Amino acid sequence: MANSVVTKVDPFTLDIVKDSLVAIGEEMFYALARTSMSPIIYEVLDYASGLTDAKGQLLTQGNGVTGFIGMLSFMVRETLERYNKAGDLKPGDIFLINDPYGGGGSHLCDVGLVMPIFYKGELIAFSANKAHWTEVGGKDAGSMSTDSTEIYQEGLQFPCVKIYDEGKLNQAVVEIIRANVRFPDLSLGDLWAQVAALKTGERRVQELCDKYSKEIVVNSINHLLDHGEQLALKSLRELPKGTYEAVDYIDDDGIEEGPFRVQVKVEITDNEFICDFRGSHPQVTGSINSTLTGLVSAVRTIYLAVTNPSQDVNDGSFRPLKVLTDEGSIFNAARPAPVSMYWESMLFGSDLIWKALAPVVPNRLSAGHFLSVCVAILSGKHQDTDERFLIVEPSVGGWGGDAGKDGASAQFCILDGETFNIPVEVCETRNGVLVDEYSLNIDGAGAGEFRGGNGVVRSYRSLTDNQVFTASFGRHKFKPWGANEGKDGSINYFEFIKASGEVAGPFGKYNQYPLNKNDVTRLVTGTGGGYGSPLKRAVEKVVSDVKNEYITIEQAKNDYGVTLDPETLKVLELSKDRQ
Repeated sequence: MANSVVTKVDPFTLDIVKDSLVAIGEEMFYALARTSMSPIIYEVLDYASGLTDAKGQLLTQGNGVTGFIGMLSFMVRETLERYNKAGDLKPGDIFLINDPYGGGGSHLCDVGLVMPIFYKGELIAFSANKAHWTEVGGKDAGSMSTDSTEIYQEGLQFPCVKIYDEGKLNQAVVEIIRANVRFPDLSLGDLWAQVAALKTGERRVQELCDKYSKEIVVNSINHLLDHGEQLALKSLRELPKGTYEAVDYIDDDGIEEGPFRVQVKVEITDNEFICDFRGSHPQVTGSINSTLTGLVSAVRTIYLAVTNPSQDVNDGSFRPLKVLTDEGSIFNAARPAPVSMYWESMLFGSDLIWKALAPVVPNRLSAGHFLSVCVAILSGKHQDTDERFLIVEPSVGGWGGDAGKDGASAQFCILDGETFNIPVEVCETRNGVLVDEYSLNIDGAGAGEFRGGNGVVRSYRSLTDNQVFTASFGRHKFKPWGANEGKDGSINYFEFIKASGEVAGPFGKYNQYPLNKNDVTRLVTGTGGGYGSPLKRAVEKVVSDVKNEYITIEQAKNDYGVTLDPETLKVLELSKDRQ
């Protein structure tokens, strides 16, 4: 703890510098979005940026996807470990890193950049960011495959190499990238956007030191981290103490049938939040393996939700958190395990804790949600320009109901956070498809006193021949779980409706399905789990749900015990269980 040093600075200045550091993280975030080339960055916001101190402790982070919480600090620490001799790090250096097994990696598409920040010759901080590149090479367009069996099939690996050396561009690395990716203008354009964001962070930190002095900035950094820890400990002491367990099953991995059993034991004390995943399934043949950094980020996300959702994210707030797992497991895969669809296991790192704690912290946690990123990857040629296009897009789905309100409909999963779809107009302009349908999935699942939110239906009509489609939709066998007597939600899946009328599917995973003109790819995401007994749902809400076509008359009777007149939708009878 550095309180004895921090007290030398008045609290007003500390607060101003703290807020300035947070603002720098936000400015870096927006700088990247404004200058990127790929819709998955500037529309979807699949990236993160932030600052760490000189030791690699996260200070502030601007986030699109919550799945990157914590990964920036792992990247910086990997850089410090690799370049640990005096003079290894110099002003103007920038490092390129996407190693899933060590350097804060998730999958190879999520490319990180790290820049040391010096002030008058002294290392005082790092700026860092991580963004999803549309392409990093590999055997399939989009660099994500459901049938890859080793990471070498999934694209270029950047093992913390200098892309800039004292401000001088390493052109050889740029040419390697250009020669190995299918859309070099997009990938390299995003690289330059990331560099611009890092330099923005460097400039603003140096300006802060000019204004307040290096000593005050460093003391404020220590204060920020210690304050984060104090807030976390205060929140921990308000949680119910004990040990809580949950078990669930991952459907399959695209190659092996599955299911794969995963588990967690959560222990909460006054000073620690321990998440023990040991005993979960070993790493698998297919590409759904998560590495340790992915698991830690997933745990951090739900830990923040349980303790203090409004807290600023920094490494101080995570000091009470401990994550235990077996090396070589589906949650902590070892090289050369494939990881391109890593979220299919990573998400269970959040969901298991969520499921274990939902009964004891109902004010913070809902019933289960559709869980998967449900990524869609569609490539082919544009009907007007004959140029190659590539859609890489996550899908929205239904969240679970909770104690007091129905679940949210058409929202991204917990890993994606506050991101966005690519607008239909942009999608149809840039790509060789029409979006035939984008609507709520009205399947009536997730019945409860507070029902689960709806998933969606999205359909792409191919406008040229020889297109190919890849997708990974988790929870296509095991439904989102209901809570407190609420019913389970519904599964995610996709199918193909050929121009001839033939239907193929439903599928949870498929790699490179061939499509021709007027074939339709139909994506369906699940409804979230319900909360509370459906028989306790207010009758007027049941009637409203039928009128709005969220549920059918039959579901109103069978699930909610409310019999309605088919013509007038007036209540005819209530079941004995409701009376």
